[in-house]
Amino acid sequence: MTGGASGIGAAICARLSAAGLEVETLDVVSGFDVTRPDHWERVGPVDVACLNAGVVTGETDLAALSDEAYHRAVGVNVDGVVFGVRRLANVMPRGGRIVVTASLAGLTALSDDPVYTLTKHAVVGFVRSVAPQLAARGIAINAVCPGIADTPLLSPEAKARFDAAGFPLLRAEEVADAVWLALESGETGHAWAVQPGREPVDFRFPNVPGPRGPGGESYPPPPSFA
Repeated sequence: MTGGASGIGAAICARLSAAGLEVETLDVVSGFDVTRPDHWERVGPVDVACLNAGVVTGETDLAALSDEAYHRAVGVNVDGVVFGVRRLANVMPRGGRIVVTASLAGLTALSDDPVYTLTKHAVVGFVRSVAPQLAARGIAINAVCPGIADTPLLSPEAKARFDAAGFPLLRAEEVADAVWLALESGETGHAWAVQPGREPVDFRFPNVPGPRGPGGESYPPPPSFA
């Protein structure tokens, strides 16, 4: 479990423990850096992995975005997932299950933090694209995509604005329940949208238009996209 020290991660740890799983937390506060491949080399075989570590840039104005904030967001949110899944592909036994915490920002636009949105789109695309090769190894991978949650990632100013507008925020426990649903779903390569007051939704992506020939005939997708 990465990013399990607080917020959604802590709630996921509690949910897994309540289900009888023995949980080990890998978090920067305990000296584990998800952006470092050598740290991932310490990880051995596990039956379940939740890749939850994530950060925001804290910057809405792209013109004011620092290099440091950009690289940190991409490092934690994207590299941390890719390096983790790569390691798990090598050590996880058949029947293993991975859930990655993405975001609703991976399914739609979030203008308040464009770079965070970029990273979560990358995570959702990666989960969907890597699922077939992991399935060949007997490993399932899914993503959960929470809406705006009441966690330490949400600044006090932002929370005050949502409260003033009467906008409902997700509880961390609701996201943890969605993670458990994804783990138990029997699916792979899926993304589960999580919003307050709703059951998690297995998000259905629209098909992209395929090519057509001179006579208007349609072509099936190439084998690599099937």
